[in-house]
Amino acid sequence: MQQSKEERVHRVFEKISDHYDRMNSVISFKRHVAWRKDTMKRMNVQKGAKALDVCCGTADWTVALAEAVGPSGEVYGLDFSRNMLKVGEEKVKERGFQHVTLVHGNAMSLPFPDDTFDYVTIGFGLRNVPDYMTVLKEMYRVAKPGGKVVCLETSQPTLIGFRQLYYAYFRYVMPFFGKIFAKSYEEYSWLQESAREFPGMDELANMFRQAGFVDVQVKPYTFGVAAMHLGHKPDRR
Repeated sequence: MQQSKEERVHRVFEKISDHYDRMNSVISFKRHVAWRKDTMKRMNVQKGAKALDVCCGTADWTVALAEAVGPSGEVYGLDFSRNMLKVGEEKVKERGFQHVTLVHGNAMSLPFPDDTFDYVTIGFGLRNVPDYMTVLKEMYRVAKPGGKVVCLETSQPTLIGFRQLYYAYFRYVMPFFGKIFAKSYEEYSWLQESAREFPGMDELANMFRQAGFVDVQVKPYTFGVAAMHLGHKPDRR
């Protein structure tokens, strides 16, 4: 029986959870850390704010948000892989954070009321969900009026030559790294598929606008191999 995208992604992340952080560093040559740091700077997260990290995985961005909002703030991290959350829980515990809650849940149906969060993020997770627009609308729903919703994700380079090199790297080299470093060739082959099929920067920006966001900002990283999209939920005042 053929698996759905959701079932396949869940199986992938349940299996690679113990190697996920190391493989992220190998695959991106540690550039994902700099991308997230610049994105956080552009978000200008305020002390005491309330934030949600969707598809939080092993909680790296959740931890960064917790540091930014401080103990007077509140941060939730949500993921549908219990094994990924276990890794994240260790990070939260090591730092002694009392204002972080990790939740097992589905990005397609967020278990939070409308207008709850000042910031809602999703890092390298949108490409893995069954329906991009459903998740964007859910993130819009739970954001407060005036709140910011941010996606940091792989993208589609437009520079001729580099684009072809990027696709070759994702198609052949990344699964090979997965086999060598994580004994997971098949799983990392799937991840390159999801990255190759993900919308380009302009298309994703239009999807943000279709979901209701205004003042959408786009920032490409490393010749467009990744990009930040930041949208604002309109303030009703």
